[in-house]
Amino acid sequence: MKETILLTPLFGVLLTILSFVIATTISRKLRWSIANPLLIATLISAGVLQLLNMSHSEYMVGGEFIDMFIGPSTALLGMNIYHQRKILGDNFTPIFAGAIGGSMVSIGSTYILCLLFDVNNVTLLSLLPKSVTTAIAIDLSAILGGDRSITALCVMMCGIFGAVLNPLLVKALKIENPIAVGVGMGTTSHAIGSARALEMGKIEGAVSSVSMCVAGIFTVFLLAFW
Repeated sequence: MKETILLTPLFGVLLTILSFVIATTISRKLRWSIANPLLIATLISAGVLQLLNMSHSEYMVGGEFIDMFIGPSTALLGMNIYHQRKILGDNFTPIFAGAIGGSMVSIGSTYILCLLFDVNNVTLLSLLPKSVTTAIAIDLSAILGGDRSITALCVMMCGIFGAVLNPLLVKALKIENPIAVGVGMGTTSHAIGSARALEMGKIEGAVSSVSMCVAGIFTVFLLAFW
């Protein structure tokens, strides 16, 4: 009976939703940059799965239904892009150039580090699309011959750590230009970074969303010739 309940799709959905609700509550009370809701929710979910001795594939029986909302939730960022279209149009060149440059650095540095540490080819192909949004990265990883699970984990880590550390770097380096902040957030931390950028300002959020899209398209185009 217990195993039947745990392996139903409802369990994965409820675990994901409850973990995020708890994580959001903790994040709001602590008000720490490192207390990112997604990071906390991931730790809670992983802890529960460990206690119940459940594998990732068993969790995904229900968790895959949450995956269905990745695309639509990412598309919602387009609303802010529309409202800031004039500013985006006036700064198209620096945004475009920054996103492409950032993507090249991300892919190039990943490739070099994998060579230095003698990483196997499957892991390399799984890591290359790590800085683009999940909806693109997972499918791209599968096409290249990588491991979707490794890619998903690395994409999440890039998003979470980017959302936590990028604002701190912005303050430390005294970067005040919202265009520069948005490009950096979107190119390195995709949708999670864009959501954080939107909290910093509407311009930052819009630029970050556009940068995320440009970086995603360029990454697909570049890795298509891999």
